Amino acid sequence: MLTQAPSRTSPSSSIVRPSHRVFDDGEAVDPTRLVLQSNRSGPSQVNDGVGRRPWPGDGATFADEPGLRVSVSEAASLGNHVPAGATVDRFTNTVTFTGSNIHLDVVASPPGGPDETFRAAGMVNPTIVVAQGAQQTLTIVNADSDTAHGLVVGTKGAADTYMPMMTARPAFNGSSLWFLGDPTSAGMHERTVTFTASTSGSYSYDCPVPGHTQKGMVGSFVVSA
Repeated sequence: MLTQAPSRTSPSSSIVRPSHRVFDDGEAVDPTRLVLQSNRSGPSQVNDGVGRRPWPGDGATFADEPGLRVSVSEAASLGNHVPAGATVDRFTNTVTFTGSNIHLDVVASPPGGPDETFRAAGMVNPTIVVAQGAQQTLTIVNADSDTAHGLVVGTKGAADTYMPMMTARPAFNGSSLWFLGDPTSAGMHERTVTFTASTSGSYSYDCPVPGHTQKGMVGSFVVSA
């Protein structure tokens, strides 16, 4: 059985959903159409084909989004949690799953560092190996105090670019969480994505915020036949 995860708390019902929120799954806007535009009177913005909106790297923009929240200690525990059914090889920095239902916690910019990386199963940017056809549930926490982060499983190589969200779509339906904002008094923002690894091959998972892959927020995601 899976080890019970730390308790999560829901944000206050008084949280207001910003009118400019457009970057999560299920929204009509296609993140691959985002174009950076300068704004001399304020922070940079993007044009998504509908209108100008705040630049996604601004974590304050998404700070009050709905979702569960975790404390610093909970985030640290989640980043080090090795789920049942996982085989961890710290020498090769790999976590392997052979089951058909997988749940893995991933913490962006984890407490204690390294900054601008992902921590999962107690490793930094581990290679994640799963079986073809397995259902994946990834719970992502943004532990960064002042920057937005996200996680997208996409085509390997797309993460080599400065703006991976503009070079390739997610590899699987539902395998993208575009942006999580800064922590609030309620805690660090946590969201979950669920998808099926339907096609075998080598993919990558990365932070879609421009420039973050070059800083180290990228790892390999392998689907074995």
